[in-house]
Amino acid sequence: LESCSYCLYLNTDIPFLKTDKKRPSEGNYEKEKDLCIKYFDQWSESDQVEFVEHLISRMCHYQHGHINSYLKPMLQRDFITALPEQGLDHIAENILSYLDARSLCAAELVCKEWQRVISEGMLWKKLIERMVRTDPLWKGLSERRGWDQYLFKNRPTDGPPNSFYRSLYPKIIQDIETIESNWRCGRHNLQRIQCRSENSKGVYCLQYDDEKIISGLRDNSIKIWDKTSLECLKVLTGHTGSVLCLQYDERVIVTGSSDSTVRVWDVNTGEVLNTLIHHNEAVLHLRFSNGLMVTCSKDRSIAVWDMASPTDITLRRVLVGHRAAVNVVDFDDKYIVSASGDRTIKVWSTSTCEFVRTLNGHKRGIACLQYRDRLVVSGSSDNTIRLWDIECGACLRVLEGHEELVRCIRFDNKRIVSGAYDGKIKVWDLQAALDPRAPASTLCLRTLVEHSGRVFRLQFDEFQIISSSHDDTILIWDFLNVPPSAQNETRSPSRTYTYISR
Repeated sequence: LESCSYCLYLNTDIPFLKTDKKRPSEGNYEKEKDLCIKYFDQWSESDQVEFVEHLISRMCHYQHGHINSYLKPMLQRDFITALPEQGLDHIAENILSYLDARSLCAAELVCKEWQRVISEGMLWKKLIERMVRTDPLWKGLSERRGWDQYLFKNRPTDGPPNSFYRSLYPKIIQDIETIESNWRCGRHNLQRIQCRSENSKGVYCLQYDDEKIISGLRDNSIKIWDKTSLECLKVLTGHTGSVLCLQYDERVIVTGSSDSTVRVWDVNTGEVLNTLIHHNEAVLHLRFSNGLMVTCSKDRSIAVWDMASPTDITLRRVLVGHRAAVNVVDFDDKYIVSASGDRTIKVWSTSTCEFVRTLNGHKRGIACLQYRDRLVVSGSSDNTIRLWDIECGACLRVLEGHEELVRCIRFDNKRIVSGAYDGKIKVWDLQAALDPRAPASTLCLRTLVEHSGRVFRLQFDEFQIISSSHDDTILIWDFLNVPPSAQNETRSPSRTYTYISR
């Protein structure tokens, strides 16, 4: 330190401590600068860059900082403004079209030119269209609220101006938040279909779409209901036992019955197209997709069928391994999953039909399950619901709350909805259930109590639950069209009833 201080005191010629930099006389500097610039202008761009690099390498740190400050504003470009000046408006619009709503709001405030690009490019419309394409909640809401008519128009003149979509977006967000709040608080509009079974009462199974509900009844019939008016459109008869399970698509309805048969019906005419006689006892559940059908039975077996057409269905393989009635099956391209009264879930290869693994954990028989991606969710007569990782067989979570057998279960990306013999329907937070840190007390969002008998089957989407019961009713729990009076209800949700008896 002393030697350094001494050098500074003497102003010795140490390069990094030297502070006395003499500048050439003004006249010589100007002449030399002009000569350098003259030579510089004659060089190629690559030579110019190389020369400047050499210059910069000979400068000290504070000079680098000065040059950096000088270059920064020169390197900045308002490309959104510059692109339209080059006739490239479409590129500017395409860049801004990747912004989310918050960023698009901020971009509008940058300057008038950015606002013009967003407005003329109809970017709020494009943002809404992107959400409708990728999110089923947005798609369903657009159809139910009617603003889908303003989307996906090829010519801008076919629809409203950008300002319409700019004001529509926050209204959609508010609608979505209200729906989510209704689910969490249990606010709903309730519609009830009284099935009026002639002999044995009870609705064992159902499936619905926007136009209809198809239900399988304990009295051996299949009833098709209008989704809007709730009127019974058609009654299909032919089974000699209760209709325990069904599935339909745009062509056929496939049903399984306690008469041990599987029947295939024309979904439009109700005509019986095929009857499959294979199982020795009641057909308890079935699923079909992409030319493959899987059925399961009280006879402890699982049948895998090839469906070339409604009239050409052939048995591919019988899977045996359960030691009690097989109550439910589900499958995708990779796995067939089955659950049984023997307390186990078994996993089979879809392509080879070979056994893969068993999931053990339930204390009593398993009545229901759903399988999607890696997740299996099952309900049991031990009154619990279990979440499983199908690849490793691990139980991820046990949900407790039902007081009797859990008979039906469905899940989507947000929620699990379960129905049980205690007459209750419970809504669970799926994401919280998959988080091992989430307390068990936070998992059940709501318990819905309207059925007076055992809940046999349910299906739900972003806007509603439709359930059926031993009480011979089908209930529609609508979380979208909730009366304004119920929106302010926080303790006991208000309900509007529609009774239909046919």
